[in-house]
Amino acid sequence: MNHCGTKQLETDRLILRRVKELDAEAMFRNWASDPEVTKFLTWPTHGSVEITKQVIASWLPLYEKESYYHWVITIKENGDEPIGTIHGEVNDDLDSIKIGYCIGRAFWHQGIMSEATQALIDFFFEEVKPNSICSYHDPKNPNSGKVMMHCGMKYDGTLRQSDRNNTGICDASWYSILPSEWRIK
Repeated sequence: MNHCGTKQLETDRLILRRVKELDAEAMFRNWASDPEVTKFLTWPTHGSVEITKQVIASWLPLYEKESYYHWVITIKENGDEPIGTIHGEVNDDLDSIKIGYCIGRAFWHQGIMSEATQALIDFFFEEVKPNSICSYHDPKNPNSGKVMMHCGMKYDGTLRQSDRNNTGICDASWYSILPSEWRIK
């Protein structure tokens, strides 16, 4: 793959940019402290902004790696305040990237996550050139799967009791898209 690091991406409504130290308050307020947002995630709800600051501090040095892809999502008309995160986890052995995301509850059901996910898929296929892009969700969180389908990912199957999130051990429904399918879309 042609790793190039976390570049700023722009869509009609959104700017996806690198995380900054100053994002801690907004991250805590908009999504990290909300148990409804973190319900199906693998990291615990943040109990204080200090935890959020520590998490961000752990991310910042990773931007030195060209294979690290992690953005905050901002809405252009709302200024630079982050409303969620989206990232790509690289598997160089398979030339594959797994996308993960979360967004504040106030921004659910507005097409924002589909727009951000499509921007990542386009960026990865145009610049990084993976063999495949995948993602998965807990079937009890079907809206996450709708984002994947909206972006052209195909349902690959559900692995039973193969993951753990904040609800406990759970199934994982997997989706993927290949370069040939992306070109058609």
